[in-house]
Amino acid sequence: MDNNQGIVKNKEELCSGGNVRLRRDVISIVESGIEKVIPYQSAKRMVRLEQNILWVEDESYDLLGVENIYIVGAGKASFPIAKALDEVLGDRITAGIVAVKDGTNERLSHVDIIESSHPIPDERSVVAARRICGLLERAKKNDMVFAIVTGGASSLVNMTPDGIGIDAVQKLNDDLLKCGGTIVEINTVRRHLCLLKGGNTVRRAQPARIITLTLDTGAPGVPWPDMCLPDPSTFQDAIDVLHFYELWEETAASIREYLLKGCADPSMETVKTFAGMNQSIHYLAKPATACAAAAQKAMELGYVPHILSSAIEGEAKDVGIVLAGVSNEIGKTGQPFSAPCALISGGETTVTVYDKKNLGVGGPNQETALGFAMKISPDISSAFACVDTDGTDGPCDLAGGLVDNLTAKQAKERGFSIKKYLLGHDAGSLLLKLGSAVITGNTGTNVMNLRVVLLNGQAGFEK
Repeated sequence: MDNNQGIVKNKEELCSGGNVRLRRDVISIVESGIEKVIPYQSAKRMVRLEQNILWVEDESYDLLGVENIYIVGAGKASFPIAKALDEVLGDRITAGIVAVKDGTNERLSHVDIIESSHPIPDERSVVAARRICGLLERAKKNDMVFAIVTGGASSLVNMTPDGIGIDAVQKLNDDLLKCGGTIVEINTVRRHLCLLKGGNTVRRAQPARIITLTLDTGAPGVPWPDMCLPDPSTFQDAIDVLHFYELWEETAASIREYLLKGCADPSMETVKTFAGMNQSIHYLAKPATACAAAAQKAMELGYVPHILSSAIEGEAKDVGIVLAGVSNEIGKTGQPFSAPCALISGGETTVTVYDKKNLGVGGPNQETALGFAMKISPDISSAFACVDTDGTDGPCDLAGGLVDNLTAKQAKERGFSIKKYLLGHDAGSLLLKLGSAVITGNTGTNVMNLRVVLLNGQAGFEK
């Protein structure tokens, strides 16, 4: 495996066969997109100290009037933001607790880093949530709280209501992730089973000033980060999601009873407005930023970029199939775009699992890659990279997949059926066998998925 510098760690393996030129270019484009949204530098630019005046974007605070500064947070990209605050504020930090994903292996001088579980919460998620809650409840009127919330927070912290065990929450989370529901629907349920979500992190910090630093990864019109924004959804909405995906009867009785109780008791609802609360929110990066940086790099490499959307949702393999269909049309008719071009998109796809007992290895980005490989014409000179920008796609340590118009032929020659691997949700295994699994490790950011299709439009351009 190649350990060259850069986001993608196995470049040489990925470019050892197939449409080599396009593969190298698509890796460069994806790396440019991810590098642009690593939040450490953005946080250092946004939060700066000038003597006793603290600037957060265009807001200023006289720290002579601040008694304590607390830092709380959770998420797969929370560490680099916490690191920036640790360096800017130093000994001014009274205490801090940030929950990160297993394997981060990083520590800070003034903020406690707790490794937790993702994508399914565990006991550490509960411990982390309770410790964060303890800090929030210490905050008083003349104190300041920084809340760092990035993708993955829904699993990394989980303050379960009394009477609900973490084992029941684990099973429900697992079922939700496999039912094919959108991330919006999944989080509607999650936030009604955690006493820190649905804006409750802000409510618990009052009357202190709470400043949220986050990455903008929410779907349009959906509250994100849901720990620190008002929640328009209700307990009834959560129940409706479980009924729609036929999970209600499979859900633990303790959870069903709690959700029904929440429907009858308005005081249990999540926060619907921050009116009168002392808070602000600042976004360090967003999917559109990654797409724009990828487009710029594509242009530098000679491809006309087209950003299709930064918020595509849907069944993972179907998104790949659709992108292959568009690519085939471009290659054959020059419509709706002409090659050489780059089709760039972001957003978060999902996977529906029907046979939960016989699951393979993989995640939505890997299934998207195989969906594309299965349908792209072998005559259309192309390459497609689909990655989770945080570096871990679903429940595995692969970031995603990189395929081209020759991948299906190579798989068939080696006796592999792409359709079979997709049906078994074992995309990761096949991509590893084909040398097409993208490996990055923890990238330090998380703005959902980044997808790049490169179309050359010239025959014989594969080498």
